[in-house]
Amino acid sequence: MENPKTGARRARGRPRHWDDKTDQNVIKSLDRAMEVFEFLSEAQGKALTVIAAEMGQSPATVYRILITLEGRGLVEFDAEEQLWHIGPRAFVIGARFLRRTSLVDRARPVLRKLMETTGETANLGVEREGSVLFLSQVETHASIRAFFPPGTLSPMHASGIGKALLAHMDAARLDRRLAEGGLGAFTGRTITAPEALRADLAEIRARGYAVDDEEKNAGMRCIAAPVFDMTGEAVAGISVSGPTSRVAREEIARLSAAVMAAARELSAAVGGTVGGEG
Repeated sequence: MENPKTGARRARGRPRHWDDKTDQNVIKSLDRAMEVFEFLSEAQGKALTVIAAEMGQSPATVYRILITLEGRGLVEFDAEEQLWHIGPRAFVIGARFLRRTSLVDRARPVLRKLMETTGETANLGVEREGSVLFLSQVETHASIRAFFPPGTLSPMHASGIGKALLAHMDAARLDRRLAEGGLGAFTGRTITAPEALRADLAEIRARGYAVDDEEKNAGMRCIAAPVFDMTGEAVAGISVSGPTSRVAREEIARLSAAVMAAARELSAAVGGTVGGEG
């Protein structure tokens, strides 16, 4: 439909005032419900009174929201513990988003082959607001394994995938990320000094892979490499992770070669420049 004033055509499916994000176009009750839903997703297993108190809402309002969300399967109530949790429908909706992403679709066979080649759990992750968001995983058949289910967030400086992505950021963006996120310690091996991290990132960029050497979880090691898009930007990371008893130092050369090969394969599959070179 053409706008009589400007002559421009309005996109199909958009209302007349598409760009108007003022309060008059916000459904306040829905917005409040989504606040409760997001809060519960980050703090699972909360009692009604605790949710209300921590959010500054009345218990009656929060209860009505939770009952409505429960009716849609987005949250569920544990009657025995008297606690609210995210429901199975939330996973279904999230899985639909992941299916929309060609990166995830194309990564599945690459991850499976990587797991079979190395014998360790293979992971795919991207950066989201200064953290690593894990999108997909193919678990090893071994009894002791790393576990990063889709939706898990991890600090970039203490993650193999995170460091692989940081190593390929431009200087200004890297400065912002380090300033915003901080360098918290998770184990005695976490790199918490900015200059030490920058030195590690320079080595990662030069050799093509990153190592999380028990920096997030003691006894676990991860080897990661970046995935590049058509512009040569590192848009994701692929990794293998497992206990240090199997992902031993003498195995890093073999495992890193497999990880880098998988990253190149996935880069090519999404139309990226293999190895980040134009």
